[in-house]
Amino acid sequence: MNSNKRDYYEVLGVSKTATDEEIKRAFRKLAKQYHPDINKEPGAEEKFKEIGEAYAILSDPEKRRQYDQFGHAAFDPNAGGFGGFSGFSTDDIDLSSIFGDLFGGAFGGFSSFGGRGNRRNRPVKGEDSLIRMNLTFEEAVFGCEKSLKLDLDEKCEKCDGKGGFDETTCSTCGGRGRVVSQQQTMFGVFQTENTCPDCKGAGKTFKTTCSACRGKGHVVKNKEIVVTVPQGVDTGNKIRISGKGSAGYNGGPNGDIYIEFHVKDHPLFERDEEDIYLELPLTITEAVLGCKKEIPTLYGNVILDIKEGTQNNAKLKLRGKGVKVPNAIRKGDMFVITKIIIPTKLDRNQKKLFKELDKTELDNNQAFKDYKKYL
Repeated sequence: MNSNKRDYYEVLGVSKTATDEEIKRAFRKLAKQYHPDINKEPGAEEKFKEIGEAYAILSDPEKRRQYDQFGHAAFDPNAGGFGGFSGFSTDDIDLSSIFGDLFGGAFGGFSSFGGRGNRRNRPVKGEDSLIRMNLTFEEAVFGCEKSLKLDLDEKCEKCDGKGGFDETTCSTCGGRGRVVSQQQTMFGVFQTENTCPDCKGAGKTFKTTCSACRGKGHVVKNKEIVVTVPQGVDTGNKIRISGKGSAGYNGGPNGDIYIEFHVKDHPLFERDEEDIYLELPLTITEAVLGCKKEIPTLYGNVILDIKEGTQNNAKLKLRGKGVKVPNAIRKGDMFVITKIIIPTKLDRNQKKLFKELDKTELDNNQAFKDYKKYL
């Protein structure tokens, strides 16, 4: 992926909140301005293509969402890890169809300035797949192996991925896969290059169509793969399994499989990135007098020393008892939040004890001092 690519919104001269209609209007205006058959200035052709690429992304709601989230990396086939996902590459953009849709074919082809060549015969990477995987809290924290069954395109073994037998050169396009026509427009006569209607851009036809794949060259097969889930993943994280997706075309590589995780909640622990939080219920007596409490952690039970006079919502830290940070050695921490439970039913003796406790002098407490200032 070219890191020097300009922002697509900047290319079209629109804001990131632009509507679909605003994007289309900006595209039409710029396309007319920079069409190489009209604009003979140096760089007009590259500008024209840049405009088409920007519109191809921003006019598609899903591609626009991915671009807004991940930028150009969303369409980079080499992006991995927990980054963006897309089964689409800007290399696959067919500018002829984009300009043709808006200008009735007048701006459809690029034969008048160099030609596009036969894209259908070049190696094409197979489609990527996005799979959403549910994990328990513990599976996400400690990592695990999970088996997945999914349907993937595989190269047809019967025809070796060609789609048929007794291959011949297409007589309509002469093997180019594209045909050129001329059209009279308000700007003059333009040449338009489109996909050959007979061979669908392949440049070749077959006397006999393969019955196994019905001419597609691919068949769908159910496959089982084993996914190694790394420690510390969280909801929304993704990993890429390179080369395990659908088969490519014309000798192109297999696509990739992207796994997006969703982690179930835990009944006791609450996670905030790599840190873990646990609410610890205490009686009034335990909080006032102090005690030792056995508490659960991700790594087994530990004894926690509760100091006398512990207040409600006190935050006690257990270093290194949190979640391992993905692709790092360190772990987060665990925080125990005290929750003092007030009894709702007391017998006569218990009430008597609380009345005695109520005589405890607390006027030196800062909270009481601040309160009494306004009485």
